[in-house]
Amino acid sequence: MKRSFRTGLLVAALAMSGIVQAQTLRWASQGDPQTMDPHSQNESMTNMMNGQVYERLIRRDQNLNIVPGLATEWAQTGPLTWRFKLRQGVKFHDGTPLTADDVVFSIKRGQEPTSQINNYATAVGEPVKIDEATVEFRLKTVNPVFLQHLDALWIMSKSWSEKHKVTKPLDYKNKEETYASMNMNGTGPYMLASRAPGIKTTYKRNPNWWGKNEGNVQEIVYTPIANDATRLAALVSGEIDFVLDPAPRDIPRLRNTPGVKVIDGPENRVVFIGMDQGRDELLYSSVKGKNPFKDLRVRKALYHAIDIEAMKTKLMNNMSVPTGGLTPSPLGSYNDPYIEGRFPYDMALAKKLMAEAGYGDGFEVTLDCPNNRYINDEEICIALASMWAQLKIKVKVNAMPRATYFPKLEKLDTSMYMLGWGGAVTDAETTLTPVLRNRGEKGVGAYNYGNSKNDKFDALAAQSSTEADAKKREEIVKAALKEYKDNVHTLPLHRQMIPWAARTNVNAVHRADNWFEVQWVTVGK
Repeated sequence: MKRSFRTGLLVAALAMSGIVQAQTLRWASQGDPQTMDPHSQNESMTNMMNGQVYERLIRRDQNLNIVPGLATEWAQTGPLTWRFKLRQGVKFHDGTPLTADDVVFSIKRGQEPTSQINNYATAVGEPVKIDEATVEFRLKTVNPVFLQHLDALWIMSKSWSEKHKVTKPLDYKNKEETYASMNMNGTGPYMLASRAPGIKTTYKRNPNWWGKNEGNVQEIVYTPIANDATRLAALVSGEIDFVLDPAPRDIPRLRNTPGVKVIDGPENRVVFIGMDQGRDELLYSSVKGKNPFKDLRVRKALYHAIDIEAMKTKLMNNMSVPTGGLTPSPLGSYNDPYIEGRFPYDMALAKKLMAEAGYGDGFEVTLDCPNNRYINDEEICIALASMWAQLKIKVKVNAMPRATYFPKLEKLDTSMYMLGWGGAVTDAETTLTPVLRNRGEKGVGAYNYGNSKNDKFDALAAQSSTEADAKKREEIVKAALKEYKDNVHTLPLHRQMIPWAARTNVNAVHRADNWFEVQWVTVGK
């Protein structure tokens, strides 16, 4: 294999770092964490990198079960109260002890408007210090998925945040920079050693971590490598040890490459296309004076024109699971066959619907797309543009790095966009409220970048958030998802299959939320 010039530079950089001995994990992905502030951005790669340093009261084991974290025990003491006992002897990386004050501060920090986890932080209610080792959460309404929400809330040091003037999450979409942008002080198994955005981020093991490391990694060197071929070359040559996101087209080759192995697994993540349904005129379209995406017939036409099987086989190399579902896992819809099923690929019907809507001659529109976030993200957008061209819709694919892409979406500066949503939670709540509901306060609909409005759906989704009876809640959730699906507010595509690639001497645990936990990794000789 010939090495590219970029790969040569990577070799030199890694060699100069002087950290190529055993128990150093050198890994790469196409993107980079957006910020070191754990409450600012709720994005998987950012969370995963920050999650090596910051911890939560509870955490997930290798099978996604909720287990003790910074809290050793908890109990629901009433319909609207939960009480947690903190682990004793835990210290932040600066040596200060973890107390109930830090927990209360962190939850309230997460509730701030500039936090992308404010919906989850608000959902756990008011945190109250009972004593130095006890925190109680007092809710205004019943929360049937309280622990799922709590699992998204990182704990920071109150004194450290006050000292460095970072008591509120940084406003990422408006390019705010704070001390927390580049510095960290958690309680976790690793400590941030250096941060060079877009170039390299390094960590060292926390010698005073309260937990037991199941792996042997002493040092982490992360290098973002945007180009698929360069990333692959670096792995095959042994310059890096692990790749989180090898390109699907390279997987067959990697399976037959000496010194390399593929670690397969499904991911709880649904990838979909959103459309601006709020404005009376699209920002980026040839249609003036009206918005074609407000017409259900146009949205249905776009859906019926998607040849999802061709995308699966030709583009995704069968590393995707086509779905009509709206939640990261089919468990979110209780495996309902109607919700999970796709509307059929039917180009004739799609053209008929376009004509009925008055767009038989098509129109022009811009599709915003990341190029380093999801598997084949830009390629998927280009494929969709080709399919929709058959409806005489001229789609301009506007692809960009995630660091530019997500702030653009947060400002609703888009007419059409790609989004993936996933994580450890399989319940529908953490999709319904932040992603699909009408945009509102305290994080409700914060990721509804298309600004779709459906009052019937919204009322059902809100009702499901506080329904304590499991059977009643199941019926409400299904009704909400069916209402949303029938009105085609988004265009679901597929759930990702996630192959990881590693050197054969690296053992890692593949979790269904695509979470790479370094303290579970063993690097052999």
